[in-house]
Amino acid sequence: MLKKHLLLFFSLLIGSPFIFAQHAKKDIKGLEQRLGENSFFAKHQTGFMLYDLDEKKVIFEKNSQLSFIPASTTKLFTFYAALMTLGDSTKRLRYQTKGNDIIIWGTGDPSWEYPHLPDLQMKAFFEPYDKVYFSDQNWKDTAFGYGWQWDDYYYSYSAERSPLPIYGNLITVKNQNRRPNIQPQYFASNINITQKEIKDVERDFHSNNFYYNPNTYSKLESKVPFMTSTETFALLASQFLDKEVIPSKEPLPEEHYILKGIPLDSIYREMLWESDNFLAEQLLLMVSDEILHELNSGAAIDSIKHTFLFDLPDEPQWVDGSGLSRHNLISPRTLVSLTERIYQILPDSTLFRLLPQGGKAGTLKNHYRAPSPYIFAKTGTMSNNHSLAGYIKTSSNKLYAFAFMNNNYPYKAKEVIREMEKVMLYIRDNF
Repeated sequence: MLKKHLLLFFSLLIGSPFIFAQHAKKDIKGLEQRLGENSFFAKHQTGFMLYDLDEKKVIFEKNSQLSFIPASTTKLFTFYAALMTLGDSTKRLRYQTKGNDIIIWGTGDPSWEYPHLPDLQMKAFFEPYDKVYFSDQNWKDTAFGYGWQWDDYYYSYSAERSPLPIYGNLITVKNQNRRPNIQPQYFASNINITQKEIKDVERDFHSNNFYYNPNTYSKLESKVPFMTSTETFALLASQFLDKEVIPSKEPLPEEHYILKGIPLDSIYREMLWESDNFLAEQLLLMVSDEILHELNSGAAIDSIKHTFLFDLPDEPQWVDGSGLSRHNLISPRTLVSLTERIYQILPDSTLFRLLPQGGKAGTLKNHYRAPSPYIFAKTGTMSNNHSLAGYIKTSSNKLYAFAFMNNNYPYKAKEVIREMEKVMLYIRDNF
């Protein structure tokens, strides 16, 4: 892997509202006009930084030292943590054999029957064993992250975290003649009729009972999270493997084997392109498994912050892998420092292939359109908050890192994105 020279981001200074390196005055003035006190971005909390990766200079900034809710740009922290700790492939699970039986422990790997990820023949791996025991004793976390919204529980973007997921901890529902067909088959008997006027299938908050209204049901296909537990996993895995899987409380021994999984690039791209919350959370658990030999996302975050990220411009309040929590707080200049570190690790071709590309791929497919992509960045959106962090390639073939963060605006995200695009086009054509 090509490594770029590491230079810590000491040039990010607190100072006047606008700090910038030597550059054409007209270009800087144009940015001031587009981001200053008389601009669209003066109507809400906005932070911005533009950083020259070659000259290692801040070109322009506004409120870059302030903390913002980053939403899914938090995934860049998870991405960096994985790059620094996990190597090239996942560890599918940890295991130990006992005669004709096998006992397994999860590593957080999310790929068992997860769409869009490479398949690993799990049936073939377990085929030689009579019984499979599954232990959750290395699981030191919770199904939901700190600060997640409780009423997101039946949306697919809020699937539960678990030590060894199967099916992405989601059921898949297809509309067949106005009746829901549920997979995996294990949950098929849990479907009930309700008089509530809903167009989709919804789950009970406290159980794995699912409901639909035959008079209003119209959704063609959907995915709904199921409640996870050691027992539920054992039953689902038993059905999948056609052999008994038995819950266990066996602690993870020091001496054990590891089943190699899939290339991590496949998870990175799916997570970044689709802003997949579930993959991000499980990726952070895999980091925890690697460095702590237990599944504890909070402990993993603390470890990464104190080893690889101790010298960030501003200490981030980083609480989950995905950015679902509003307790995450990060400054634009810290995000830029992070993007510089990622840039120093990966070759350009790999980095730009993994990130969403303006007008071409991922969450940026419908924005920042151009004959040739000029934005390679991670989006982050939740109600009244939208951010973008990554890299911009200008018409003069210069590459800059940037972070553009917007919080607490009282209008639709598409209005903010439209105005952000004007700023980024100006940078592309004038820097």
